[in-house]
Amino acid sequence: MAAITEFLPKEYGYVVLVLVFYCFLNLWMGAQVGRARKRYNVPYPTLYAIESENKDAKLFNCVQRGHQNSLEMMPMYFILMILGGMKHPCICTGLGLLYNVSRFFYFKGYATGDPMKRLTIGKYGFLGLLGLMICTISFGVTLILA
Repeated sequence: MAAITEFLPKEYGYVVLVLVFYCFLNLWMGAQVGRARKRYNVPYPTLYAIESENKDAKLFNCVQRGHQNSLEMMPMYFILMILGGMKHPCICTGLGLLYNVSRFFYFKGYATGDPMKRLTIGKYGFLGLLGLMICTISFGVTLILA
């Protein structure tokens, strides 16, 4: 444990906790998709409902798409948090919280069945990602110049 605390600042723990918070958010979104499967009669393993076969296809697909998009973005978000947080743990914690909260509203907006509602608050997640990219670039430059 001493080797880890020598390498990482103690504030890095906040980065870790924000990432775990996102894991819980992701599990919650997955549960919402499961509920939508039952509500709109879309059995497994069907990923997306077909409108000609299911009158509620758009409603289900919006719930599914909100979660799927979050899964697609997760690897980039995690690597930016992990690396950028090594140099800028407090900034990355704030940006990560912004991203997590915006992802919640992105999903909730999408799940209404009107895809444009995902951007009402959800659009601010991209500011969080941009900030995380800057922090990670800063970390990379620091390594190169060291």
